Amino acid sequence: MHMDYAIITHGESRSFPEGDEFLANAQAEADVTVHLGGGAKADTSKTAVLVELTTECLGVYTGEHAGTEGSNMLGFARYRNGDDAPSGLIELVRQPASDEAALEAARAVFEAAGFQVVVSADQQGRIIDRLVRPKYNDALRFLDEGLAAAADIDLTCRHGLGYADGPIERVERGGLVHHYEVSQRLFETYGAAGFAPARRAHVAKQRSDGNG
Repeated sequence: MHMDYAIITHGESRSFPEGDEFLANAQAEADVTVHLGGGAKADTSKTAVLVELTTECLGVYTGEHAGTEGSNMLGFARYRNGDDAPSGLIELVRQPASDEAALEAARAVFEAAGFQVVVSADQQGRIIDRLVRPKYNDALRFLDEGLAAAADIDLTCRHGLGYADGPIERVERGGLVHHYEVSQRLFETYGAAGFAPARRAHVAKQRSDGNG
C-alpha cells in the first residue's frame, strides 16, 4: 500500500532534520498530512493527520474525553538518542478510538519510506523512553555509588547482555541535559523513582543553565 504525503513545518523537527530524504519525497498536496514541529489542527478532509511529538501527548492537540478520544489525527516520533542521528524506528501514537484507516495510512507512509513502525498508546514517554530512562538513571547512580567504573558498566552491558553500546556511553553521547529533560517530564507525570533524573544529569542541566 503506497500513500503520498504532504509536509507542513511549524518548527524544528527532531525526527526529520534538514536534508532528510523523507522531506525530499513529500508532495505539495496529499491525503496524508505530516506536521513537523507540532502545531497540527484537525482536518477531517484528510485520510490522516500526523503530528510530530517530542515528550507531549497527542491529547494536547486533540483534546480528551473519558477515554473515548480518537480521530484521524495520530502522533509520531522517530526515535533519537539525544544528539545522535535519528534512528530507523517510528513510534506511531494512537488514542482509544483512533480511526483505523488513518492508522493504516500512517503505517504505509512510514514503511514505504523504509522505517520500522511500532504502535503505542498515547502515554508520556511512549514505549522507548519509559523503558530506557530508568536504566540510564540506574547506570548513572551505580557510577556514583562506586559499583564499577563507567567502562566496566558499559563493557558488562555490551558483552554480558548483548547491547550495541553501554548505558553510560550512550546517555553521555546523546547528552545528559537531554536525558535530564526527558526523565524530569516523565517523573513529573508518573512519580516513579526510576524516572527521577540521576545526580549527574542534574549537574549537566545546571551547568547548561549557567549555574556551574
